Amino acid sequence: MKTTRHSLRTARRAAFTLIEIMIVIMIIGLLAGVAIPAISGNIAKARKHTIVTNLRAIDMIKNQWSLENKKGDGETPSESDLGPLFNNGRFPTPVTGEKYNINAIGTKPTATVPSKLADVPAGGEVIIPD
Repeated sequence: MKTTRHSLRTARRAAFTLIEIMIVIMIIGLLAGVAIPAISGNIAKARKHTIVTNLRAIDMIKNQWSLENKKGDGETPSESDLGPLFNNGRFPTPVTGEKYNINAIGTKPTATVPSKLADVPAGGEVIIPD
């Protein structure tokens, strides 16, 4: 079988060079460097939103408890008082290790977070927005 100069040149050019592979890897790294911070920021916002949703549920259940037990402002229920009133029969589980502060009737509940979460500093409180 006779090989021509043209077929050798074509066979040699069919593979990627090291430079081309390095450029592709560099572009992938650049895209990942842009995408990862945005994703982690969205995860923190989603966790904070879940905590706020839990706080709203706690507030509604707390009001239900006060009506059922004829309790007024200033009375503070415990987690065990409110737990059976939730759909699954349990108080909401922490999302990021936060502690839910039920507070007294007439005062909205809050959550104290152990580490920075979105715009809330470590040790700060998440509140129900108005």
